[in-house]
Amino acid sequence: MSGVLALVTEAFGGRGGIAQYNRDFLCALAEPGGGISAPPIIVLPRNAPHRVELPDGIEQLAPRSGRAAYSLVAVAVALTRQVDCVFCGHLYMAPLAALIARLCRARLIMQMHGIEAWPRPTRLRRAAVEAADLVLCVSRHTRAQILSWAALEPERVVVLPNTVGEAFTPGGDAALRAKWGLVGKRVLLTVGRMDARERYKGQDRVIGALPRLVAAGHDAVYVLLGDGDDVARLKSLAVETGVADRVRFMGEVGQESVVEVCRMADLFVMPSTGEGFGIAFLEAMASGTPALGLAVAGARDVLADGELGMAVSEAEFPSALARALEGSHPDGDALAKAVRRRFGSEQFATRARRLLQAA
Repeated sequence: MSGVLALVTEAFGGRGGIAQYNRDFLCALAEPGGGISAPPIIVLPRNAPHRVELPDGIEQLAPRSGRAAYSLVAVAVALTRQVDCVFCGHLYMAPLAALIARLCRARLIMQMHGIEAWPRPTRLRRAAVEAADLVLCVSRHTRAQILSWAALEPERVVVLPNTVGEAFTPGGDAALRAKWGLVGKRVLLTVGRMDARERYKGQDRVIGALPRLVAAGHDAVYVLLGDGDDVARLKSLAVETGVADRVRFMGEVGQESVVEVCRMADLFVMPSTGEGFGIAFLEAMASGTPALGLAVAGARDVLADGELGMAVSEAEFPSALARALEGSHPDGDALAKAVRRRFGSEQFATRARRLLQAA
């Protein structure tokens, strides 16, 4: 197969779980044996805030943030370049992707992540999804939601979960603990945006549980990586609950720093009720750090229904958090290996290629 056009919000040079998924999927197809021949995979992003070196076999065009400009460029590329497969990285782009696939008589692959795809979409978006040859979903929950509103044969809607970057491995944490004044502390960690539209991630639930942990004798500190317009509310909550000195807002950091912080934490915790998958869980566990989340939506998949990480109900969360800190630290190397066996890059690439070839 040749001529893949990828319509994405972000991919190379972008941040976040969706951008990472797009990179992983497209790199898997571009690798030797991935089934893609020349010309290269053409990626058209809406955003690409950071410059990066592109892998062989992938050409990323300049981003177009405006909807009209983006659509015009996408159609122009489709009409002037060889395109026999259209990859749509977000539901919002589904109508445009379906139109281009029809113009080019190309196969259409739709990617579905989380909350954007759970409610019944507009008729136009629903029709575009139903025109797809293959719909990829990051979790069982997202797949079930798609099948609840789309007239699609179940075999055309498949689960291809996220994978985890090779940088996330177990390692030492003493230097960072000393630098941040956390020696001897029990460190809780959440990595994720703090956006008013994404309060489902549950950072406030962790802050609310801290007084109980401290009263029980746990010298706990809660570290939050990420930024967003909800930081001020969370800081105020920490003050109101009397734990402001135990909550550290460290802002957004680069991937190398994320790896270091994941290794340092005693427990990754994100009591989210709206994760499509939850790649941050995966990155923490691949770094050897145990994880605790809710047995809700896509988090059930990344935690392997309790096999890899702890998955509890919302009502059980405070007591489960206390129990997790009372127990001994599990074998980080064994946890990391188990994560790789289930969600490693080789498994992801092999599955992605097989799905594309069968579509």
